[in-house]
Amino acid sequence: MAGRNHLYIPGPTNVPNEVLNAMHIAMEDHRSPIFPQLLTPLLQDLKKIFRTETGQAFIFPATGTAGWEIALTNCLNPGDKVLIYRFGQFSHLWAEMAKRLGFDVEIHQETWGKGIPLDKLEARLKEDSKHEIKAILATHNETATGVTSDIAGVRKAMDAAKHPALMFVDGVSSIASIDFRMDEWGVDGAISGSQKGFMLPAGGAFLAFSQKALKATETSTYPRCFLDLRDQMNTNKDGYTPYTPNLPLLYGLRKALDLLLEEGLDNVYARHYRLAEGTRKAVAAWGLKQCAHPGFESNTVTAVIVPEDKDARHVISTAFSKYNISLGAGLSELAGKAFRIGHVGDMNDVSMLGAIAGVEMALLDNGFDIKAGSGVAAAIEYYRATAK
Repeated sequence: MAGRNHLYIPGPTNVPNEVLNAMHIAMEDHRSPIFPQLLTPLLQDLKKIFRTETGQAFIFPATGTAGWEIALTNCLNPGDKVLIYRFGQFSHLWAEMAKRLGFDVEIHQETWGKGIPLDKLEARLKEDSKHEIKAILATHNETATGVTSDIAGVRKAMDAAKHPALMFVDGVSSIASIDFRMDEWGVDGAISGSQKGFMLPAGGAFLAFSQKALKATETSTYPRCFLDLRDQMNTNKDGYTPYTPNLPLLYGLRKALDLLLEEGLDNVYARHYRLAEGTRKAVAAWGLKQCAHPGFESNTVTAVIVPEDKDARHVISTAFSKYNISLGAGLSELAGKAFRIGHVGDMNDVSMLGAIAGVEMALLDNGFDIKAGSGVAAAIEYYRATAK
């Protein structure tokens, strides 16, 4: 099919040409005297994205899933109790990982479409008078349902309960796209991945840990090797890595960070809000509903629920085979019930209008009772009214 395939999934996202060009490099010696000139500034600038001055940033040649494991196994001990609210496929997977790693996982099931219930969290932490819970696993942006939780509110609940647990945050589909403030919110472990807001290929786990979390690594007895933070700390201080790094990804990250910092994080957050809001206007104009309940809507992905007599998989298939656009599928409990529109990374108003038009055509082709042009028109009016 002529033309490019357009990614409107919540990751991997479209990689800007400037980043692709930066990644096209010859291999070089990662033990050379000049390698620290690449790595050290990257680690410093990553702290700006996480918005931390007191924490320490890390780069692993891995994925966001590995980031979950890094936080758990470096800062906790075997059998420690961790608490997590399950309200989507990725919070579910993090909980399952913790169980498989041998932690005592306290799972609280929430409605898929809502986020972390702050009142319930505060009450549960107040009940834990012996402080048996050693860590809160908080999913900031649940990609499966298009839901964003209030991480600042999680910290307030913990403080109100005077609870000393560590707070680990899955920010894979939020950091570098949605407002995130590690120091201000008291986050102990922030986990992200290269293929979302950082606009890179998959294969990079970007993390930041508070001094409290780093102190906990000194007493953690959990077995680890490749994912050991202490090895990273020992080599990063001199500008090197404990093993062979992914050089193209590092050079791509350099350019991606330059683009993000040049745009300004507040402008990045505002752009993602506008992209998401235009998409939400289109969904409403089609007469469809989001999975996310009011107040929990994500600015990086919108999960759209289809009527009971429709199959979302047919919409996704039509969009791909006929219009060459990729949409996210409904996962687990939402399989066939929802499709997802990603609006994250290297996108603007016009690219989102292309996504909305493609979705609208696929909906019409599958017999949805919508008016041609309705969603596109709603998004156009919103983008025109809010453009600067």
